[in-house]
Amino acid sequence: MSYIRPSFRHPNAKANAKGFTREDYEGALSTLCAGCGHDSVSSAIIQSTFELGVEPHRIAKISGIGCSSKTPTYFLGKSHGFNSVHGRMPSVATGASMANRDLLYVGVSGDGDSASIGLGQFGHIARRNLNMSYIVENNGCYGLTKGQDSATTDIGSKSKKGEPNPYEPIDLCALALQLGATFVARSFSGDKEQLVPLIKAAMSHNGFAFIDVISPCVTFNNTAASSKGYEFVRDHMEATGKIDFVPVRSEITASYRVGFTEEITLHDGSVIHLYKDDKLDCTDRNSAMNAIAEYSDKGQVLTGLLYVDPDSRDFHNIQQTVQQPLNGLAEIDLCPGSRALSAINASLR
Repeated sequence: MSYIRPSFRHPNAKANAKGFTREDYEGALSTLCAGCGHDSVSSAIIQSTFELGVEPHRIAKISGIGCSSKTPTYFLGKSHGFNSVHGRMPSVATGASMANRDLLYVGVSGDGDSASIGLGQFGHIARRNLNMSYIVENNGCYGLTKGQDSATTDIGSKSKKGEPNPYEPIDLCALALQLGATFVARSFSGDKEQLVPLIKAAMSHNGFAFIDVISPCVTFNNTAASSKGYEFVRDHMEATGKIDFVPVRSEITASYRVGFTEEITLHDGSVIHLYKDDKLDCTDRNSAMNAIAEYSDKGQVLTGLLYVDPDSRDFHNIQQTVQQPLNGLAEIDLCPGSRALSAINASLR
């Protein structure tokens, strides 16, 4: 089998507003199992960044360890990248963001990487509201180590080995809401029409934007009794509503489809159009948590935009860091000398 991507592309391939074609956002050919939901997420990221018109060199993709954390190889091949230690992606993302706040950070993790060994780091990056998009490819198992149940496996769910999971699961969306994340969404790898607008909105959000993507493992966790399998999710998925994303460069008109009743403007002027039902107010954190619990009690998976804070203040704003990236400062700026230190100490007395 060859893993070399064909070099041929259609000579009339469409370019985005920045002059890049979709090829500029692709990566290497995937070596994951055929049908893996993670590949669909990679494709959605490629489409989202292409449509947003973000220059590839302005994106930094960061991951941990696991099948999900391998996927940055398969998208944004011309972007910055760092594959970190298991569960420690948030630390690397924080350090990179502190050094260069001008990049757009996309973190890709898994349910094992974020809900088990990296749970502590996930908690702190959410509450600090680091300006990044954090995508969890959630398959409810450890696919890289032969399919053991993960911390997000629903109680009673059966993987390929046939034993029901006896433990209560960690709901990462509910946890992110409790920890203070300012953008929380859930989607399904098989629903690209919903996932792409969510990723575009997350990348335009000022703060920590979390998306939990149910991404079935076709090898170890795609049985009819698995709550993270294709069959179960498709039969039990309920959406918060129809979601559209309008970039700031596009003209905004009044020709909205029937049912779009709420409009949320993000910090860069981009707009999310929402179909709002009577059970969820996506700008109310408690409403989002109640909706998640309600659908979970019914054995259903609630997808779509769950919560967004349009007035979010990100980590740099909270810490009042300098506008210029730290990697561009001179030594005199970083080490101003004893006089500056004496002044700081005097102000604290």
